[in-house]
Amino acid sequence: MTDPLGLIITPQELHSILPQTQSSTPSDRNPELLILDLSQPQSYGKTHVPGAIHLPFSHLNRGIKPAVGELPSIELLEQLFSQVGLTPDKHVVAYDDEGGGWAGRLIWMLDMIGHQHYSYLDGGIHAWLGDKLPTEQAPNFAKATQVSITLNDQPRVDKAFILEHLQDPNMVIWDARSKEEYLGLRVVARRGGHIPGAQHYEWTTAMDKDNQLRIRDLTKIRQELTEKGITKDKLIVTHCQTHHRSGFTYLLGKALGFENIKAYPGSWSEWGNDEKTPIECDG
Repeated sequence: MTDPLGLIITPQELHSILPQTQSSTPSDRNPELLILDLSQPQSYGKTHVPGAIHLPFSHLNRGIKPAVGELPSIELLEQLFSQVGLTPDKHVVAYDDEGGGWAGRLIWMLDMIGHQHYSYLDGGIHAWLGDKLPTEQAPNFAKATQVSITLNDQPRVDKAFILEHLQDPNMVIWDARSKEEYLGLRVVARRGGHIPGAQHYEWTTAMDKDNQLRIRDLTKIRQELTEKGITKDKLIVTHCQTHHRSGFTYLLGKALGFENIKAYPGSWSEWGNDEKTPIECDG
């Protein structure tokens, strides 16, 4: 790649750097690229971007209640990234079949392990198919590497941090769940509602449902978020139920230039199941 890829890339941009003749080994196709597909297994098996390696999204969470969205252990992370062939010089391109939730979660995880070379394929497999670009059906497998991980805790906050800063005017909570969950009308934890003062902007609001789930115009999205007080001068903490949907809003914040955006991986599954945490319920 002569020019570095941006955070958000189009299908056409990715296609332009894929070789026209495909070999059987993904690393032979473009040794600088590592394309990771976080779609449903049946979606990947049916069709995927040439050279893409399937990464089951179930491997991205620790899965232990109540905070099921916390990171897996360092040992499991090292095993996961070794299996997909990650190296420090690889540029990761992540996509999924849902508009960016799992791909964004992976990009947050890459920030957590200090890997800064990555892009999101805008619209994922839906946009790739919409542009009628070549696909594959046969699975791809990486040559395993040896990954050693030291966590960078900067991209995350925990429950204690939020409790300590709830009254801080320089922090804003971005709740990416559905309106019903935010209002407490749909309860998927011991308690329903939202973190006091949290601002609601559902993750799918930023997706263009008439254009293969590509990200809508960033200027308009920025205006919508500004109306809710979600602005780049503040510490922005985004969450959902398990930090899956808010994987996309974390990614979106980075695309908007929000330099101080963090995720709360405990999310509502932790907060809503703790009888001692304060909540607001507008429903």
